Amino acid sequence: MDGLTIGKLAARAGVGVETVRFYQRRGLLAQPERRGSGFREYTEDDQQRLAFIRRAQQLGFTLTEIGELLGPAGPAGPGEAGDVMAAAQAKLAAISEQIRELAEVQCRLRRLVRVCAHGSSADCIALHLGERGETEMAGGVAS
Repeated sequence: MDGLTIGKLAARAGVGVETVRFYQRRGLLAQPERRGSGFREYTEDDQQRLAFIRRAQQLGFTLTEIGELLGPAGPAGPGEAGDVMAAAQAKLAAISEQIRELAEVQCRLRRLVRVCAHGSSADCIALHLGERGETEMAGGVAS
């Protein structure tokens, strides 16, 4: 599969050429030397590395985290399986915490909606932020 141009590499990965160039600037992909054709030619390793980057992004990894997993751009692939597993476990824990925090916010908002929908306007704390202060909102909604 040697000999892929940047356009073909990008198309196979489902990204734009500028995305490939961006990954190169970030050090996630190496920029190959020009070959006899005058074009830069990408390899199977480049395609696999690009596919790894895209899959990791879809799983919520940042480009910095992906760079740490991949190591310097070059022929080497992603790090050890143990490193990938540890990073995935850490990402899973972070997402679980975000879900917990969002569930708390959801609960507070439901209480606010109930108070505002079924109480008087005086009961709706959202209408009294200027009078009662924002600290009440930060601590939760009174029911």
